[in-house]
Amino acid sequence: MAAQMTDAHRRFLQVLMSHGIMEGSEARKLHRRCCEIHKVYYAHDKLDDFISTINSHLQPLFMQIRKGMSEGDGRAHYALVNLAETEITKMASDYTESELELFRKTMDLIILSENGFASSTDILNLADQLKTKKMKKKEAEQVLKVFVEDKWLSERNGEYTLHTRCIIEMEQYILSNYQDVARKCNICHSLAIQSQVCESCGIGMHLPCVRKYFRAQTEPRCPQCNDFWSCDIPGTKQ
Repeated sequence: MAAQMTDAHRRFLQVLMSHGIMEGSEARKLHRRCCEIHKVYYAHDKLDDFISTINSHLQPLFMQIRKGMSEGDGRAHYALVNLAETEITKMASDYTESELELFRKTMDLIILSENGFASSTDILNLADQLKTKKMKKKEAEQVLKVFVEDKWLSERNGEYTLHTRCIIEMEQYILSNYQDVARKCNICHSLAIQSQVCESCGIGMHLPCVRKYFRAQTEPRCPQCNDFWSCDIPGTKQ
């Protein structure tokens, strides 16, 4: 039988819904605050159990709070995911057909790239090739800005990648629709967009997972085939 949902759980869910995604340390603070406000049992190491209780009550609604990792720094994040609709369909209520087409094409560029990024130049060059409705570059720039604000994309120095929220919510969609190129990290087993790949056996690892895995090794060798890991190991400074 599912554990009882309290007002602390409801408050936590409400705040997470308003944010869409929350970094692990923020989620832990929120967990504590909700328990203190509603005077229910709190233990600092029981956040995942607390979330499991919420998830058991969300199940009939085809929703779930999922935990994922930021590909940039390896930090945990929590996002509320709607399981009833495919992720692109779910976005359809918020964006026009041409905006969605631009998002799909941007996703193509990012996932098919070697480093998990797409340049703003390459994305903007697609704007006047859209089948639904051609966009001017200024308009496309504004749409990209909205995708960043809504946490579907992240931007750094004119390079775009998928936001942690997008990866958590769209993992199954990406694995199904990009079967030839999408891969899971060999260490944490979640979808890896920004990753290093073994030249010998082809397994991939997130950069934070690469850093963590090789930290204790004198010589970097692939965890799968044991061949020398030829990629540069990211620095240990975050």
